Amino acid sequence: MHSGSCLNAPEDTVCPWDPRIHAYFAYNTAASIPFSNITSFLTDVKKLRETNPIALCAIDGYIGFIIRFMKKSTAYLGKTEDSADIDMSYYRSRDPKRPRLDEDVMEEIEQMMLFKYSGLPHLGKNRKVGFIGLREKLGVRLNKFVEVMQRFDEGGLFSSDWSDAVLGLRGKEPVMVRKRCALDGLCICSVDEHCAPEEGYLCRPGLVYEKARVCRKVR
Repeated sequence: MHSGSCLNAPEDTVCPWDPRIHAYFAYNTAASIPFSNITSFLTDVKKLRETNPIALCAIDGYIGFIIRFMKKSTAYLGKTEDSADIDMSYYRSRDPKRPRLDEDVMEEIEQMMLFKYSGLPHLGKNRKVGFIGLREKLGVRLNKFVEVMQRFDEGGLFSSDWSDAVLGLRGKEPVMVRKRCALDGLCICSVDEHCAPEEGYLCRPGLVYEKARVCRKVR
């Protein structure tokens, strides 16, 4: 989070996200789900909540779900159809290899949004797994965006390894597969070592969206 004018405030005035006091610390995951899918998505979230009624406390403590409504756009990176933008904020440790509170629930909701319900990721509020399949979702529109981008920025001044990976350029992929990579959204787990097996977090199917692969504490 940014601090804005808080850094110029008197010494006895701070904002909760002021980096000088290390207070409020949260992470955002956001995706735009086609409006026609929103009822089914919310129904699935309720089913997931019913498996563990306190599991969504990880979100409730940080405002909860924010839902915005977005119109279909002709912009190359715009919404491909009328959508509901789902934004969820939750605590994440400053140590990226440390499991989150209700890790498996957060991951299952994330994968529901992105894959089961064809969500388009917010370009500034997502972990790397959010951009898996982005090229397929946007199709020719992404190709047109890249064409314009390269025409106006031939030297790559406004590009980075991150943006190249998100856009699928130069053979780069958004995911990074290694030990504990699923904990910080660098990958979707496929084996236990992508989670935290030493702490009892193993790679398991989702409880509602069974195609999901999540890090669940099993002991």
